[in-house]
Amino acid sequence: MPRIDRDGVGIYYEVHGDGPPLLLTHGYSSTSAMWHGQVDALARDLLWDMRGHGQSDYPDDPHAYSETLTTGDMAAILDAVGAERAIIGGLSLGGYMSLAFYRAYPQRARALLIIDTGPGFKKDDAREAWNARALATADKLDHEGLDMLKSATRERATASHRNARGLALAARGMLTQRDARVIELLPDIKVPCLIVVGADDAPFLAASDYMAAKIPGAQKVVIPAAGHAVNIDQPKAFIDAVTPFLKNLPG
Repeated sequence: MPRIDRDGVGIYYEVHGDGPPLLLTHGYSSTSAMWHGQVDALARDLLWDMRGHGQSDYPDDPHAYSETLTTGDMAAILDAVGAERAIIGGLSLGGYMSLAFYRAYPQRARALLIIDTGPGFKKDDAREAWNARALATADKLDHEGLDMLKSATRERATASHRNARGLALAARGMLTQRDARVIELLPDIKVPCLIVVGADDAPFLAASDYMAAKIPGAQKVVIPAAGHAVNIDQPKAFIDAVTPFLKNLPG
């Protein structure tokens, strides 16, 4: 399967189908395999594994994990497949990184598909509480290894990773947040945006409402009987929500 080299860090990706490119990013401690149920129904899907996840590399250097490096990996995948622009989408951390990608490379995003995601925090105390949970996850991975994922949500419990250290470093470097630049970006987003959230994904319902209110022209779909991994919990309803949005994109 194809890989790109990013300063010695190998990044794994897959290309499925044809048509307009859609780059999909998985959630924290999941992998690109979480999208395999959707590839036949969507556009030309570009799937990939973030650093420290799945079939990508797990560098030992803590500085090899960051928001900036992650969005750079996404741009490099587009370069590798010859896509100047793409629909940029993701779930949870992958959705946050999709917003961060738009902030870094606005000219390369044709549209945004933001799934079961929060846009970060304006207030320092809320961000610090989030970061404390992310760091606790990293510490638990260091102590318990990959066994800790067995009690996680379905898409994480079934994910295949080579070691826990990369996931712990990713939690510290990529899941933690350092500023409010992504949430402050929302009113300036100028591409079509679809926000999808599971009705039972309580922690992200308010965040989805907030993004829908702040992003100009954003559409929002709430999918019944679905939790955090909405595309896995209700695959048909997810496709039914996303397909019209993709088909109606301008140009």
